[in-house]
Amino acid sequence: MVAVAGDGQCEVVLVGCGAPSRGMGWYHAEQMLKGKCPSAKLCFVVEPWFLGAVAEGKKRLALISGRTADNPKLLGDCIKAGCSCIYLEKPGAPTVTELAAMRDEAAAAGVSVLMGYNKNVCKYVRKAREYQAENGGVITFVSNNTYENTKESLGECFERNAEGMLKNMAIHEIALLVSFFDVTVENIAECVADKEFSSSQTLTGPSGKEFTDFDKVKFTIKTKTGKEVSVQADRCGGDTSYAKVEKDGLEVFRHSMPDEEDKANVSVLENEYPGAMPYFFSQDPDYITVKERVANFCANGVEATGVATIDIAVETLRVAEYLTPTIREQLA
Repeated sequence: MVAVAGDGQCEVVLVGCGAPSRGMGWYHAEQMLKGKCPSAKLCFVVEPWFLGAVAEGKKRLALISGRTADNPKLLGDCIKAGCSCIYLEKPGAPTVTELAAMRDEAAAAGVSVLMGYNKNVCKYVRKAREYQAENGGVITFVSNNTYENTKESLGECFERNAEGMLKNMAIHEIALLVSFFDVTVENIAECVADKEFSSSQTLTGPSGKEFTDFDKVKFTIKTKTGKEVSVQADRCGGDTSYAKVEKDGLEVFRHSMPDEEDKANVSVLENEYPGAMPYFFSQDPDYITVKERVANFCANGVEATGVATIDIAVETLRVAEYLTPTIREQLA
């Protein structure tokens, strides 16, 4: 029996569910199945591609959460299957060229593509930006993850996320820079890596192949239009991410994710999904917010406020591709 979208809902196709407790697609499915996104009805879960026609009078949203390398083909398949809107997980494609081609293919078909850059709607990001707007100072966005600081753990991480840290873990922060700080490749005046903090390693993954990537990195960008912003990312930094504002070298504001308000929800989710990736829980409300805004846009035409477009994603990937060799050269 196929699930049916109700009034004010779009039918959602989840493309690339992934492994339970590990895959981002699995967690998206859990949230929709529990009714946490009122405008979204999960009707299909697709690993090999096979779909029927769109229900009469309904719009279809594809949520693509598969391997990055598969996304160009999957997006084309979703368009052919009658999807009128696509929620595409970051970074969208392995390269700028492929993502730009996907953008153009969707535009030619009249299909809207919105991105799963959930930190664009995060509370800690909003509060730091509000503080800076009123008081000045320089924002640093800090992203941490919970990998063990061992060659085995990081080697597995490097292989599974072979596109590299700046196209994977830190891509959310780069999207913030593009969305809110006028950062484009052409507008970067300088990028300065923090050599004391940053670290790059070449490690062996489970396949036996070697992969070179940052295990942690910090850099500051100044734009030609006078803005300054910093990013810090650490694969082994823990389960708390935050944004801080500094003035004259002193920290004057910080807001964390999860904050005290969110920690109770994290505890509930840890008990509900033992063994799942910890970052699912700290970002749980933001995943819901982005999905609901995209689904409401698809089903009811309500603007998806704050959600990154594929145009933002293309520039974000351009910046990531520019920064990776720039920072590696400074660390050499």
